[in-house]
Amino acid sequence: MQEDKLNNPETKTNNSADDEKSHIEAASKFIQETSIEKMHEIAEAARLKKLMEPPKWVYPIDD
Repeated sequence: MQEDKLNNPETKTNNSADDEKSHIEAASKFIQETSIEKMHEIAEAARLKKLMEPPKWVYPIDD
């Protein structure tokens, strides 16, 4: 049932503005409440995690 909602173009257009607004509000709240040092720690942890991942190979699909 939830998947039908996500794949329905009418539902997407009606809720996309609300979804975008909620994301903007969440981002603004995060920026206001989080110190720059904490943001740096989060970014560094994400960078190190990315470096530790094995390479991802994408193979073309032969038609």
